[in-house]
Amino acid sequence: MQDRESEKKAFMGDLQKIYDELQRRQEVLNGYYALANGEHKEAEKVVTDFLFNIELERSDESVMAALTRIVNLREDALEQVMQKVGLSEEEMIEKKEKAYLFVSNFHLDRHSALIAWIEEQKLLDTFYRTLISGVDAVGRAMSGWQSVWTAHIIHGVNRELYRSFNGDEEKIFELLQREGLYDLDDQGCIGDRCYSVLHQDKEGKYHRLSYAEAFAKEVAEVIQALDALIGLLEEAEDRVFNQKEQWIAYLLAMKIAFEHNDPDKLIQYWAEVDRAWMAITTPLQIGHPLEYYEDHYRKAVALEWDLRIINPRLQEGSQTRSNIKTFAKKLAESIGGNAPKVIQNNLTQVDETQLYIGQPVLYYGAEFNGLFSAQVVPNDESVSSELGKKIFAYADFVMASKKAKPVMRLSVETMGETFVRKQRKLIENEPALWHKIYDISTIGHEFGHILWIENDTESAMNEMGQFKNIEEFKATTGGLMAFFENDEIHLRKHMVDDLVSRAVGLMAWREVGEVLPYYCEGLIHLEILFKSAVISYDDTIRIDYGQYGIMKAHYQTAYRELASHYLRKEDAGNYLHRYVVKKEGIYLPRDELVQEFVEHYYRRYQEIGQETVVLD
Repeated sequence: MQDRESEKKAFMGDLQKIYDELQRRQEVLNGYYALANGEHKEAEKVVTDFLFNIELERSDESVMAALTRIVNLREDALEQVMQKVGLSEEEMIEKKEKAYLFVSNFHLDRHSALIAWIEEQKLLDTFYRTLISGVDAVGRAMSGWQSVWTAHIIHGVNRELYRSFNGDEEKIFELLQREGLYDLDDQGCIGDRCYSVLHQDKEGKYHRLSYAEAFAKEVAEVIQALDALIGLLEEAEDRVFNQKEQWIAYLLAMKIAFEHNDPDKLIQYWAEVDRAWMAITTPLQIGHPLEYYEDHYRKAVALEWDLRIINPRLQEGSQTRSNIKTFAKKLAESIGGNAPKVIQNNLTQVDETQLYIGQPVLYYGAEFNGLFSAQVVPNDESVSSELGKKIFAYADFVMASKKAKPVMRLSVETMGETFVRKQRKLIENEPALWHKIYDISTIGHEFGHILWIENDTESAMNEMGQFKNIEEFKATTGGLMAFFENDEIHLRKHMVDDLVSRAVGLMAWREVGEVLPYYCEGLIHLEILFKSAVISYDDTIRIDYGQYGIMKAHYQTAYRELASHYLRKEDAGNYLHRYVVKKEGIYLPRDELVQEFVEHYYRRYQEIGQETVVLD
């Protein structure tokens, strides 16, 4: 027993060394942003190579977009610059693919260097060093598959569907439902996600193919890497956490799921992957295919693959879980009907949810197109009702990124220099307070996803494909409601600032398909913020903190109505359209004054979105 404890203590010490090294390496990468307003020899070479590779002329804006793509893995800035220089849709697709390959190779090299450092330092133990190397091998196979997946689904079938129906997405959803082109869950009902793709035959009729059938070569490479990892782990021992059997069961379940060919059994097989995964509670965690933001029509699950690590110093101190439980229980009792029963099941999930605060160690595939700041998974509600969920929060990672990124001219113009200075000062001078706000807003957001959900909620509410477009608002506002439950006066202004800056910033994402749900979330926030007069716009956003009470009341009303909407399992579009209208394919606020601000902001984003400024 004493030996096991001392081994665990040594392991956690090694873990902290790896975490600290990750922080140092990320700081070096974040330092590339110095190139935006000055010189940086290493970044200069990388950015020059990147722009040459994708054949994009150098300008201050293209340099900033390149830095955002390389450092933050986000392609929205790059897409905006390409639109501005008048590239066609085909040219943009070609350049985005070249950018993906450049960025993936750049980060794969960084992963190799980190793994070599861990081996040289002989950190952790044989079992977990083997796991890390195996994750990398699988990830490289997933990354090779990503380009084919994107070409087939996003730039292939989905574009063809959009063109066939002249952009009428309601007709697309009707076709998919009528022709039985969704995967089925274990009850034989339409599932909330798919692990298959559409293939069009010679007669123009669509059929479903499993990933294994549609991407036979790529899936075979992933399975080969999983097989090799399972074999190596079978030869080693997990002496510290004694979870060897759980790790092997999880990887084996994944291999079986990847191999399976019947689309109507795939959700069930992947639910078994999630069940096996929930049994793993070690401070190193794998992220497997879980999310489905990219595919707007069928929710085909993306090729996520990563390794996550906790920060041993940050695992305690969150009050958000208890605040979420208190407010949700009170609200359910006041709504009545089936609300207390639904929320009781949700709160059991909240209790069982494992919270991991840390950062990504390795990442691949779809994640070379952007890493999340936090995540709550699995999405399979059958699994979650049995076993709870896992929340991952990348607090240090997010804070370091915010600190490193240059001041954007659009932020100063929209929010005012005083506001921008205040936000940066908070990050630089009061990190403990910043972490507190992150806990309330971001971890609160992830817990907020859990509430008002039953096994069939998403599929029932998503007939017209709008579920995700209200779910992100539900999540953020759930965290906000938890704060209202334990309303700390000294944090009120900070929470308003955080909410306003989030809502305004999301307006830049309106033409980035995979993050459309966040853009829609921002639209709803802006409607409420303007309506409650906590913000107004006259050259810059003005915040009236004296309207906090009115704002709070507006959010409580909006959230109560939203919770009732979920309980009725009414189509998500009916709630969205209370706040939002769709004009020429673009979602905009219903309120004309708010719409005027949103249109103005986006025009300015197109004009100066990648310009930086230096504050004295």
